[in-house]
Amino acid sequence: MDSIRIIIAEDHNLVRCGIKLLLATDPKISVIAEAVSGAEVLGILKNNMELPDLILTDLNMPDTSGMELLKEIRTNYPAIGVIFLTMLEDNKSISEAFSNGAEGYLTKDISSEELLFAINHIRNGGKYISANLSHKLTIRQLQNVQQPVDELVNLEFNSREIQVLDMIAQGLTNSEMGEKLFLSKRTVEGHRRSLIGKAQCRNSAELIKFAVMHGLIS
Repeated sequence: MDSIRIIIAEDHNLVRCGIKLLLATDPKISVIAEAVSGAEVLGILKNNMELPDLILTDLNMPDTSGMELLKEIRTNYPAIGVIFLTMLEDNKSISEAFSNGAEGYLTKDISSEELLFAINHIRNGGKYISANLSHKLTIRQLQNVQQPVDELVNLEFNSREIQVLDMIAQGLTNSEMGEKLFLSKRTVEGHRRSLIGKAQCRNSAELIKFAVMHGLIS
């Protein structure tokens, strides 16, 4: 896969530099531009030939906020993914972000490993919400999917389970998943059993079929 081209939008210089240094640890990620506001991001997109794959942006910024930026991106640059990296954890902000088409919602207290995983997962076509927020809302609820109540309960996988589900679909073993997620093999197996139980499947093969049918993986 080609490198993942990213624009970082963050008005605090120290935070922005820290994010850039962290992303530099992943050879698949390339930061092509930095901005201190949503308005500056839009200017970069308008004046540069090379468009990013993803924009990693704060919500609270001067001039043009992250949410306003998201709406502009969805209207004028629909192929670009938007990930929020913010201190805001309220349900309204999270719901509004996904309702307006964000691919990810992360809090600034996440680990570097989770940030890198989220970026790669989103680049591969998924959506992501910080694990520490998964007990509040699920991506399926945020998208306001209309389906029977009993089916919705089965689809309420938390963020960690979505990670495991994605890796099961890739054919990874429990040990390999554990290494990537910094979890024990036993913990990964627990997540696998939980997924199978919630989906009311008999095995991993049925689980993958279920996930594809319900749009959880592509």
